Amino acid sequence: MTHILDRPAWNALATIHAAFAEGTLLAKRYDPSIVPFAAMKDDTSESIAALTDLAAANETLALVEARPIPALPLFETVIDAVLVQMLAEKPFERIADSRIMALSEQDAADMLALAILTKPGPFTLKAQSLGKFWGIRMDGRLVAMGGQRMRQPGFAELSGLCVHPDFQGKGLGKLMLRFVAGEISAGNETVYLHAYKHNEGAVGLYRSLGFAIRSDMYFHLVKRTETS
Repeated sequence: MTHILDRPAWNALATIHAAFAEGTLLAKRYDPSIVPFAAMKDDTSESIAALTDLAAANETLALVEARPIPALPLFETVIDAVLVQMLAEKPFERIADSRIMALSEQDAADMLALAILTKPGPFTLKAQSLGKFWGIRMDGRLVAMGGQRMRQPGFAELSGLCVHPDFQGKGLGKLMLRFVAGEISAGNETVYLHAYKHNEGAVGLYRSLGFAIRSDMYFHLVKRTETS
């Protein structure tokens, strides 16, 4: 039996995030200025062709599925990795901390700079279009942040969680995770997140904070190399 989170991008674009969807009944993607995630309806040649048509030459797409992703002939693979998808075992309590503030469009450049430095996953200047983000500034610098990305009925993905290297080891990552998870839980949605399976430190941290692995996930970042 399939789960709605087995195909998170498809089921987000077909429901709550339909307003962000580009494509057809066979393949969909987010507006690439927001995030590069895309998905196919199935593994047929027709769906592969539809996905191919969504990408211009040298454009990248990110695909994440619980099942193996089929070969895409007109793309080269940039990243081929296995993730774990983790679900909150129970709702998180909402917490307050005077250091945490809501981030806005005025913070977008600093958010992108922090994401580029720490590499929490695909991130753009318009990442906030999909959900709220919060952060901590110290001496004017954005040093920690976290927010929301994909959403499906009853579920919301915690994403963009990162801490500046100069401020790691001070508990800011745990604080931001607990805060964002509490905000999601307050909206009666189940919190989930993704982590690289080989990153045992991160996976162990998320376990200790109340998450459990639901499924391994295949992650491909691909770039279209040909136009026909």
